[in-house]
Amino acid sequence: MMDLKGVFSLIFLCAGLLVLFSNTGGVYAGDIVHDDNLAPKKPGCENDFVLVKVQTWVDGIEDEEFVGVGARFGTTIVSKEKNANQTHLFLSDPRDCCGPANKKFDGDILMVDRGNCKFTTKANFAEAAGASAVLIINNEKELYKMVCEPDETDLDIHIPAVMLPQDAGATLEKMLSNGSSGISVQLYSPRRPVVDIAEVFLWLMAVGTILCASYWSAWSAREAAIEQDKFLKDAPDELPNIKGNSGSSVVDINTTSAILFVVVASCFLILIYKLMSYWFIELLVVLFCIGGVEGLQTCLVAFLSRWFKQAGESFIKVPVFGAVSYLTLAVAPFCIAFAVVWAVYRDVSFAWIGQDILGIALIITVLQIVRIPNLKVGTVLLSCAFIYDIFWVFVSKKLFKESVMIVVARGDRSGEDGIPMLLKIPRLFDPWGGYSIIGFGDILLPGLLVAFSLRYDWLANKSLRAGYFLWAMFAYGLGLLITYVALNLMDGHGQPALLYIVPFTLGTFLALGRKRGDLKILWTRGEPDRVCPHVRLESTQESL
Repeated sequence: MMDLKGVFSLIFLCAGLLVLFSNTGGVYAGDIVHDDNLAPKKPGCENDFVLVKVQTWVDGIEDEEFVGVGARFGTTIVSKEKNANQTHLFLSDPRDCCGPANKKFDGDILMVDRGNCKFTTKANFAEAAGASAVLIINNEKELYKMVCEPDETDLDIHIPAVMLPQDAGATLEKMLSNGSSGISVQLYSPRRPVVDIAEVFLWLMAVGTILCASYWSAWSAREAAIEQDKFLKDAPDELPNIKGNSGSSVVDINTTSAILFVVVASCFLILIYKLMSYWFIELLVVLFCIGGVEGLQTCLVAFLSRWFKQAGESFIKVPVFGAVSYLTLAVAPFCIAFAVVWAVYRDVSFAWIGQDILGIALIITVLQIVRIPNLKVGTVLLSCAFIYDIFWVFVSKKLFKESVMIVVARGDRSGEDGIPMLLKIPRLFDPWGGYSIIGFGDILLPGLLVAFSLRYDWLANKSLRAGYFLWAMFAYGLGLLITYVALNLMDGHGQPALLYIVPFTLGTFLALGRKRGDLKILWTRGEPDRVCPHVRLESTQESL
């Protein structure tokens, strides 16, 4: 039989291996591939790289929209749709525009193949032919930034140049070859808002998840302490057995497991990076659904048991699972159905709601079951995760030519929209769409420390202001807020959230503990000194 602790340990194992490689990321729909520092600016070649919307019209009827990337050279592209003109589109002749055009154009837009000559050469020949802009079709599906060669001097280009991916070019060429009387396009590059409401809601979700999980964990710890005190009072002779009878459903992390946790997660991250494919994402979806079902079921049973206490305390023996409450049996089909429906329809626009519900339930359950026993273990765990996050977001670029963490989070090369181990909300007011995301690890790992702080406060009978929880919660919220500020300053490039969250959260806890003189107890025991009721009872009897 798999008892409750075994099931939860399984959840932690599955969740733990999967959550650590998720990081706080920005808008990953339509992100450009290469970094700006690989393409230095110089006079005549100093435009910022921007995404460009290419809206098409066929015979005056609005048709498909494509996304390209503007070149470092040429004139800038208007940002507002109302200021962008509809302009006729023509194929270049020669197709690669590496020589003078065979006909003149009257302010039309020219579509050319990538070919073998320089991008600036194409733009110069297109401008000489009278084109108002040039669309360069890449020979691959990805978007690449068009830059200038170090020795180029002919950079006095007065038309914009935009690169489109190969599939977009094939569609446009098909439109042009269908014999339509006119294909028109409109080029504009809308700016992203400085702050999207999605980031506000995501911040509230992360903070609210830790808040709920911390109170549940602290309440369970206080109930266990009350039961222990009652047991010691009623049966003081059985003191040696008390430790084995309490906290059977709690998994305490030690220093060794905290280090191994990050090492194993790194190995798992590399495995996913190397094996990233459609079937591997499907496997992760299955694992996520298993953890999500268990988490949702645990949360619902704990919530409903307040009104259905008898059903929650009445058990029936089920093969493999052992003793299971009637309330669990009643809730399980709903949880399984919820996860299955989400998995089947996860590609629809509102599927993020189901993913977030399953994810939050899993995080809350893990934070309720998995605990750090003292500040020493918490410091080791968060310090390792701090290094881990920075390494796989930033340093891995030097080794793998791309950020392994961000590639895995976005699901690049898998044909999917990314891994499911993320909380995400669509960017409602962003003209480019996409999602704001945060990885489970960026909530769960700091959440372990925050939950520990509230358990300590309750066991020590500290008020909210005199305790550690309020300050730890505030530090986490501030650290996450700084993460989103950095995210927007970096133009949506993914940021390692733990780079900002760990110093705020852990630093606040350590500094406050030292100032109040509690650091030694927090670091070693993790629990305040409590008077044993049976000892107090015996002393009272002796004095009489």
